Amino acid sequence: MLENKFQKIAKQVLLTEAQAIKDLLPRINNDFQRAVFMIAACKGRIVVTGMGKPGFIGNKISATLASLGVPSLFLHPAEAVHGDLGRVTNEDIIIAISNSGQTEEITRLLPLIKKIGAKLIAFTGNTKSDLAKYSDIVLNVGVSKEACPFNLAPTASTTATLAMGDALALAVLTKKGFKIEDYAFYHPAGSLGKKLLKVKDLMRKGPLNPVARENVKVKTVLLLITKVRAGCACIINNKKKLVGIFTDGDLRRHIENENNILEQNVGNVMTKSPIMVNKEQLAVEALKILKEKKIDELPVVDEYGRPVGLLDVQDLLKAGIL
Repeated sequence: MLENKFQKIAKQVLLTEAQAIKDLLPRINNDFQRAVFMIAACKGRIVVTGMGKPGFIGNKISATLASLGVPSLFLHPAEAVHGDLGRVTNEDIIIAISNSGQTEEITRLLPLIKKIGAKLIAFTGNTKSDLAKYSDIVLNVGVSKEACPFNLAPTASTTATLAMGDALALAVLTKKGFKIEDYAFYHPAGSLGKKLLKVKDLMRKGPLNPVARENVKVKTVLLLITKVRAGCACIINNKKKLVGIFTDGDLRRHIENENNILEQNVGNVMTKSPIMVNKEQLAVEALKILKEKKIDELPVVDEYGRPVGLLDVQDLLKAGIL
């Protein structure tokens, strides 16, 4: 019975918070769009501030913006009046979060922000508050009730604020034309960054990518492969397009049946129409091909079919892709 009671409470909390988010939909209006344009055009930083639980939400909103290439920092409102306000310039935008709009530590900053000349966006549940009156743009994140049984602990209100922050950040992402390559740049470490690495980021190129024409002797190609310690060579035609690949496996397969194979043209013994990847493909896609085809190396080509690199399974291993 007790377990059923707790499950009921949990479900009610989730329903209340879900409703709080749904109630935000009609508030995605012209003010929201103005906030998107303002942040996208910002020449300074987005400074997020909030006291208590809203402060924790503000920290997350700031971190999300930063991860999407929007310079941002969190400013504790109590510390701001003890010197940290010096971090704010007239090119910055302040996002101030206060459900009541009357939080003392926040309202104390309002005339100072105006004096500095920074723009102010309010996240508040009270559109008639001092915070709302001082702000250039007001985003209403008010809720009809908290999930707390006493309607006191910030629960639904913080959930709504976080959701509005995410909506704003991702709308700014679209406005700024943020691409997956940009996301990878800001997430170079960890699993996220590794998933977004492209083949061109890991491939062996230049001298480490042996390339030979199809009319070159096998002996010459073998020396080229040995010199750079590769496992194969990319074979091209007179238009510099990839037409084959020559590996030690090709050598073994032909050595018993071909007379004086070292003097043969490599085009006669190469593997024609090899499996290849484009340099713009994700490294994880290349890994899938290597596993499915049970091969160790892949030629990398550009948009014209010309070999520009060589991807070895060891390159993926070193990058932590495997």
